[in-house]
Amino acid sequence: MAKLSHYGRKGEVRMVDVSAKAVTTRTAKAQGFVKMKPRVVQAVRRLKNPKGNPLEVARIAGIAAAKRTSEWIPLCHPLPLTHIDVTARLCQNGVEVRSTVTTTAQTGVEMEALVAVSAAALTVYDMCKALDKGMEITDIVLAEKTGGKSGDFRRKGALLKGRK
Repeated sequence: MAKLSHYGRKGEVRMVDVSAKAVTTRTAKAQGFVKMKPRVVQAVRRLKNPKGNPLEVARIAGIAAAKRTSEWIPLCHPLPLTHIDVTARLCQNGVEVRSTVTTTAQTGVEMEALVAVSAAALTVYDMCKALDKGMEITDIVLAEKTGGKSGDFRRKGALLKGRK
């Protein structure tokens, strides 16, 4: 059975030593959703927002956040990211956010992908909160990862299937 890697024998928190791990190409994909009322969706669709296009600002925020993940998450290693893609797609009942992050390093980029989606979703909320403070950020999950010692992972059944 796998064990939690960020704890020492006496329960003290520690950063994982990855110096003996092989450098490999690693990719992670994450996703999330911002639920919003139909009138907010319509406002975004018509780009009636004095702050600008929420989907484009969210995309840039997600990319910027992924690059700074080790500053957000205390025990994450700073990584040389080789690719970051963030998409924010308007759906019938909100905004679907997805990210893909790649590196060639000694540890994976799952946290970078999750941080990208989280920051993008928070940015959508910030850009639209004047219309509805009751929006919900939901379903932020790791969808898939490839590379590394633990092998590949693909989430089953819980992926956003193009929300309405």
